[in-house]
Amino acid sequence: MPELPDIETYLHCLRARLDGEPLYQIRLASPFVLRSVEPAPASAQGRRVTGLSRLGKRIIIALQDELYLVIHLMIAGRLRWEQPAVALRRPALAAFDFPAGTLLLTEAGSKKRASLHLVSGEEGLTAHDPGGIELAQVDVAGFREAMTRQNHTLKRSLSDPRILSGIGNAYSDEILHRAGMSPFKQTARLTDDEWGRLFRAAREVLEQWTERLKGEVGDGFPHKVTAFREDFAVHGRYRKPCPVCGSPVQRIVYAQKNEANYCARCQTEGRLLADRALSRLLKSDWPRTLEELE
Repeated sequence: MPELPDIETYLHCLRARLDGEPLYQIRLASPFVLRSVEPAPASAQGRRVTGLSRLGKRIIIALQDELYLVIHLMIAGRLRWEQPAVALRRPALAAFDFPAGTLLLTEAGSKKRASLHLVSGEEGLTAHDPGGIELAQVDVAGFREAMTRQNHTLKRSLSDPRILSGIGNAYSDEILHRAGMSPFKQTARLTDDEWGRLFRAAREVLEQWTERLKGEVGDGFPHKVTAFREDFAVHGRYRKPCPVCGSPVQRIVYAQKNEANYCARCQTEGRLLADRALSRLLKSDWPRTLEELE
């Protein structure tokens, strides 16, 4: 699932192409991708783009007269920039035609979870806000307050869109490795020093990866948006050496292919976490559905 650095990179590339441009039309390969009824897609025709932003993991394209396109990529959704009026073929779900090119919303696989909403006004847009705080807009006190409203594991709280905005399975692993903390430590048990360390790690990981991805794309457009990157420290690196200590990365897999990747030496004082031993704890503290993960 594309997370904050991926979404910000998409937005960076889209602003250069779409700001101030008129949307000629929206073409749908299947009506299923459109999850709203009013306003109709035809109402967007001819309106100029007035801004692009992120709402959690959603991409917002603002048009004239407070009309908004809300694109949620979910797990397998991706964006592609193609020549103007390119044909709408699989795996494309929708096409947004502009003077300089066509933005395609695509999705791999048979489970169509990516979605498009058209909403009118700030109130309609707010209805799509999961409510998580933006790390770049708070200090450590605000971060701690949001993370401790309920007592959960750090892994759960970092990736909960109602708590933090834009973080999911991949970057929560990277943040916890950078902070040197167990994925399953409870938020109620952190010291003042640990809160500071976790906050700094979260800020650093998101900022560094956002700038890195933007730099890699340059003037182009992202073509390989993935949750598994060779230069990650632990996420998707099961059994590969930790870049800090060289120990093999460990993994816990739980429910619907959710997973936590960690270094035992760097994060759990050398202790290996076992699925069976954790299952009772995680049963009530792990997202059971894709909707909980967004």
